Amino acid sequence: MYGIIDCDNCYCSAEKVFRPDLEGKPIVVLSNNDGCVVARSNEAKKLGIKAGTPYFQLAQQFPNEKIAVFSSNYELYGELTGRIVSLISKEVPAYFRYSIDECFVYLDGMENLDLKKWGEDLHKKIKQYVGMPVSIGLAPNKTLAKMASHFA
Repeated sequence: MYGIIDCDNCYCSAEKVFRPDLEGKPIVVLSNNDGCVVARSNEAKKLGIKAGTPYFQLAQQFPNEKIAVFSSNYELYGELTGRIVSLISKEVPAYFRYSIDECFVYLDGMENLDLKKWGEDLHKKIKQYVGMPVSIGLAPNKTLAKMASHFA
């Protein structure tokens, strides 16, 4: 059995860890040179903000919206997702960090556990100790686990 733990809107969620006042508000994170949008919160997506939107166009396209705009802070994102991976490493026999915001887990030897409850508990633990929401998908292979995470 395989699983994937995927940080929800990773960069925006990381920014909200230290700015809880932004909960429920549209957030975008800009590229290294602040040229364009590389990450969006769900609220920003609902407004129609697209990845790749040039920064200078945000005010023109959304003049009546209060959008929180952040420069990329990869040190912060790496630190917080590293904490998530540290928690994961204590819960599973093996894992593979796939990207800054995704980690595959191998659940061999855990078949006797209630994996749904295990996933729910891990989700709560990550939210409690790191402050970031994640989606967890469990399935017989990695591809299906990734698909399952979209429904979590």
